[in-house]
Amino acid sequence: MAIARLHGGPLDGQVIPLDDDAQDRLILPYSETQIVYAREGSLDHTGDSDGPSEAAYRFVAAEDDIDPDRDDDKDL
Repeated sequence: MAIARLHGGPLDGQVIPLDDDAQDRLILPYSETQIVYAREGSLDHTGDSDGPSEAAYRFVAAEDDIDPDRDDDKDL
């Protein structure tokens, strides 16, 4: 099993399991939208006794605005 360590964006610092350690991009649900993380580099910790393999993923984009402090009623 491998894990993804997420950098930047709304899930910064989160660690999630990877079904496929060869994935170049992760498209994840977030609130009512989706966010995209892209892989950086190769797997770390691939030895037998150094824990689960780990890949770093950097935030790329969000499908919609993800600002939780947005004021939709500012014009009322």
